[in-house]
Parts: sequence; C-alpha cells; structure tokens
Amino acid sequence: MFNNYPKIRPQLSEEIKKIYKKQYRSNRDGDTTASSIAQKMEKWLHRKVSSDVEFKHSKKTLEIGAGTLNQLKYEISNNYDIIEPFTELYTGSSDLKNINTIYKDIDEIDITKKYDRITSIATFEHITDLPKVIAKTCLLINTNGTLRTSIPNEGTLLWTLGWRLTTGLEFKLKYGLDYGNLMKYEHVNTAKEIEEILNYFYQTNNCKVFGLSKKFGFYRFYESKRPNINRAKEYLKDYYHA
Repeated sequence: MFNNYPKIRPQLSEEIKKIYKKQYRSNRDGDTTASSIAQKMEKWLHRKVSSDVEFKHSKKTLEIGAGTLNQLKYEISNNYDIIEPFTELYTGSSDLKNINTIYKDIDEIDITKKYDRITSIATFEHITDLPKVIAKTCLLINTNGTLRTSIPNEGTLLWTLGWRLTTGLEFKLKYGLDYGNLMKYEHVNTAKEIEEILNYFYQTNNCKVFGLSKKFGFYRFYESKRPNINRAKEYLKDYYHA
C-alpha cells in the first residue's frame, strides 16, 4: 500500500522559480485580492481545528506546518510546539513567544514525547511522504488524543474551478504564467488520498465538509482518533526503529 510514496514533485517552470518565494509569502499573507478572499474562507479550516478547545488552553499541542503562525489567532496553549521547515514564514512574528519548541521535520521529535492534540491546517496536501508523517503522529499522540486536520478539497471539480477563477486568473493577469503549474507542484496529494491514509492509520475518522458533500465542497476537516499503533510501527520500520 502507498507504493507511490514518497512522491516526486513536478518541475516548476523557470519563470515561476524566479518568483516562487515572493508568491508563496504573498499568498500566505493574503496580500492580493484573491488570496485575501481565500484567507477569509479559510477561517473555517482554523475554526474547525480549534473547536475542541477554548481560546486559551493547556492541552499539549503539536501543529504540523504552522506557516505564519496564523492558527494562534484561534487558540493559544502554554504547551504548543510546531513543525515548520520554511523559517522565513514565521521569522519576526510576535506570536513566537507562544511557541515552546520549533521543529523543521517530524523526524526530529522523539516518540517518547506525547501530545493531547496534533493539528494541521492546509498542509497535508503539500507533504510528499504523507503516510510516514501520519504514521508518526500515531506514535506521538496520547491514548485519548486526536489528530485534527483541515485541507482544501483538492482533486474535486468545485475546488479546481474555485482557484482557476480567482487566484489562477489573478496570477495569469499579473505574471502571464500558468498557476496550474504551481498548484501541481504544491498540492501533491488529493483530498481522497489524504482520507485513505487517515483511514489506514486511524480507526475513527469523522469528516466535516465546507460545502454540500465531499464531491461538492471547498474544504474538509477530519477528527481522527484511536491510532493503529501496530500499523504505524510496521510502516515506519524501514525508516527507523519505532
């Protein structure tokens, strides 16, 4: 199972490579009209992930792909760790004071460390070795803990039309380049693939959709419980001794 992982990203065009970092930061910050609208819609993703806690709480939390630390607008814990390899996104942020430990990769975290919650907002679609990451969460989560994941509904018609008619059109008018090339590079996993991996490693997965259904929605949220430890250890044995 998951023989196509780790995935290999398609190549970016030379023109997009030149503006990649600038575009990535601009998109995360909501600097353009389209990205600003997208950020307003993405509030649903953040609110779903934080719906199990008060704004200030003490649950041990690990956020995978913390980006610009924008989840801290919705929750703050005195036990909050993050994983974020792109240091430029959070450098200089005033929210750094609310972070305990910063990791660049989940492999840096020893399995003796346990969390009440592991969260991720619009990140799992980007990860080339996603089964390994989700398997590792099984070993890092407390017995009654939850993995709380929100994602774009990648791979569906409504999601594709949404970005093509907003961010994609804006990108084309501004740079004269194909935003589809950037999306294929960034979003290596579809929503269906992410769900399949979650279902393999977690015995309980509750899904909520921003839209009519999984086929006709913009976003999905998953609350995953009861990790299958044996499956996780078996999958990870080729990476390290679990």
